[in-house]
Amino acid sequence: LAPADRKLYALRDVTGTVEAIPLIASSIMSKKIAEGTGALVLDVKVGSGAFMKSVDQARELARTMVELGGAHGVRTVALLTDMSTPLGLAIGNAVEVTESVEVLAGGGPADVVELTLALAREMLDAAGLPDADPAAALRDGRAMDSWRAMIRAQGGDPDASMPTAAEVEVVRAERDGYVAAVDAYAMGVAAWRLGAGRARKEDPVSVPAGVVLHKRPGDEVRAGDPLYELRAEDATRIPAALTEAADAVRIASTAPAATSLVIE
Repeated sequence: LAPADRKLYALRDVTGTVEAIPLIASSIMSKKIAEGTGALVLDVKVGSGAFMKSVDQARELARTMVELGGAHGVRTVALLTDMSTPLGLAIGNAVEVTESVEVLAGGGPADVVELTLALAREMLDAAGLPDADPAAALRDGRAMDSWRAMIRAQGGDPDASMPTAAEVEVVRAERDGYVAAVDAYAMGVAAWRLGAGRARKEDPVSVPAGVVLHKRPGDEVRAGDPLYELRAEDATRIPAALTEAADAVRIASTAPAATSLVIE
């Protein structure tokens, strides 16, 4: 779609300019504009698990991309959303696809459903369908029907089973209390250690590897309750992941205050 982008990104990598907002924005928007997109909704993440750690940084990136879209005739809107805590319960490839299909079937974690609907409503509004109700499409099965039709149209099998990990390590709470925080960055690195991501571009990715949370911020826990599980194809990857995730879940004596997923 944008052949120069790969070369430019490699250059940014070796010159320490990956974090430059004009370069991030041009890299992302060049591909979207090249697609011939008429309207675009961007989900700009903020927090420990995101590239942009502060709201001010994320807002600057979002405004830059919205302005680029508008300058090229693409109706563009951006949402700033919180990524200090992992979204949903799944971190990895197959586990996230499984979770996404659960949402399409009318279930899934409440925060994933909330964000899905927020983005879908913005997209429908941009497409001139402000009165359409994406929540109804999840409830009555239309969303799942559309997904299955898309898979079949591309020669896939919507009933195919997802690969599962051979090795599972469950980490349990050491005391009673409430989950005060789950560090998205630490859990992301743990998933990478399990094989869900690459260290080098030529590395293979383990599809079933990842982390599955059993508790989220605000949940009450008792000593011995499962907090999360680490999944891997290779058992030798689990010790490093355990180290990365060791302090990711913080338990306190009181429940944390509720926070908003969509910041602005």
